[in-house]
Amino acid sequence: MKVCVYGASSDKIAPVYKEAGRELGIRLADADMTLIFGGGMTGMMGAVLAGVQEAGGQSIGISPRYFDVPGVLDKSCTEFYFTDTMRQRKQMMEEMADAFIMTPGSIGTFEEFFEILTLKQVNQTAKPLTVLDTNGYFEPMMAMLENAVEQKFIDSYVFDLFRVFVTPAEVVDWLEHCELTEETAGGFLHGHES
Repeated sequence: MKVCVYGASSDKIAPVYKEAGRELGIRLADADMTLIFGGGMTGMMGAVLAGVQEAGGQSIGISPRYFDVPGVLDKSCTEFYFTDTMRQRKQMMEEMADAFIMTPGSIGTFEEFFEILTLKQVNQTAKPLTVLDTNGYFEPMMAMLENAVEQKFIDSYVFDLFRVFVTPAEVVDWLEHCELTEETAGGFLHGHES
């Protein structure tokens, strides 16, 4: 299984996040899952890659070529691909991956998660989508979605389209054992409203 991991590039984040990222990388490698990620050497991206490499796993980095400057990318991955744009990078990651994990991050991470969630809602992908909620980082995001449901902007089935876990072990275990169902596969085309 190839698993795309989205996450922060910032190296200013607290150690608790980086440690969770490193553990996630180790567990992915131990489960014989290949990491697909944005190719960054810092933040959550760098931490997950470090864990994968520590455990002898496989990794695929994908980045726009304009990020190829000192201190940004780690090209020691098993494979590394350059794209011309961010959109091409996201498309390549999406097409290569069998599943997705969002770890704590910023604008780019949120965008990547919501793009996959939207594709699931309109039944354009059935790939599993998970969230690693280290240190309660995504609680405000979940509250935002709950508010949107309460105010009738979204139907509550949106919460069936992804899974939230607190530990890397839970994320990887679920990916190893998940079965695609109507709830994990898609949204309104299965009879729900958009």
